[in-house]
Amino acid sequence: MGRNRRLKKRLWRLRSNPLRRHDDIVEAWVVLVMWAVVLVGGALSGLVTFHAADEVFSAQRTERHSVQAVLLTDTPPLSSTVGGARDLIKADVRWTTADGTRRTGSTLVETGKKAGSKVVVWVNAAGNLTYEPPSRTDATLESAVLGLTATLAFAGLAFGTGAVARYRLDQRRIDSWDTEWKLVGPSWGRKAA
Repeated sequence: MGRNRRLKKRLWRLRSNPLRRHDDIVEAWVVLVMWAVVLVGGALSGLVTFHAADEVFSAQRTERHSVQAVLLTDTPPLSSTVGGARDLIKADVRWTTADGTRRTGSTLVETGKKAGSKVVVWVNAAGNLTYEPPSRTDATLESAVLGLTATLAFAGLAFGTGAVARYRLDQRRIDSWDTEWKLVGPSWGRKAA
């Protein structure tokens, strides 16, 4: 019995009530639709974004591969950094594509290397320099973050739209009360100053 009473209390706006106004019913439906859109739409947008990002990262791992390249210029010596982070600098390199064509270009390499040193570079299917694709773990994590961001953005948009609709309903109620008070107020006798 207690459960039914709680359910009725939660759905008070939808039940029959002599004080219920049309705007109350509209507001109840706005809230219900807003929550349905947040739950269903947020989940769908998150999943779609996750799978789309994961497919892009998977395609990058398939398309890109590493090749040996030769450094064409010396890079400056390693500077002292806190935490032992690698220093990278843009330098010219030469590599050979799968079809035997020699190419040159600029990419990030470690500092402190001499010209003629072997370095690993990443190229795409056309043989052009590109960045290393994210590992499967990094791609999954980044896809999850993107999916969560899409879910939160969608939920924020739905909440914002619902808040605007409820604000407009509140303004209509206030205007209605003002109009009614102007009709009823003078018949109550003395006006407050």
